[in-house]
Amino acid sequence: MKNILKIALLFAFLFSIQSKAQLDTLNYLKQFEANKANYIGQPFSKLLQDMTQIQPKTVWCLPIRNKISMVRYSDFSFCEMDYSFHNTITLSIEWQTDIPYNETKNLGVQNQYYFTNDEKIFYGSRIIKDIKVYR
Repeated sequence: MKNILKIALLFAFLFSIQSKAQLDTLNYLKQFEANKANYIGQPFSKLLQDMTQIQPKTVWCLPIRNKISMVRYSDFSFCEMDYSFHNTITLSIEWQTDIPYNETKNLGVQNQYYFTNDEKIFYGSRIIKDIKVYR
């Protein structure tokens, strides 16, 4: 019985550490949203350069509903691919100029939607219109 209690306490402790790490990531990214005036009208590379503690791991783009050949928003996740669909922390960037969907789709498929150096180069010169962080 004591062993079961010890194991349960260990799992509770590990879960609390993981939850705290998620909250730290959220708070860290919320700082960029709060200071978005520093990034609006600037290239995405400036935001990436200021993100010294964490970088995006995946990027997702969906076409605009009434203009399916273009993308207005890109969502950047900060967790491993396996977890990127379940209540993740997301940095959503609205671009000043819409991006052709076929370019984002081709790049996504090529790199399996991971945020690689190719994505840093592709999105780096794009100008930010707005920033939102959510879970």
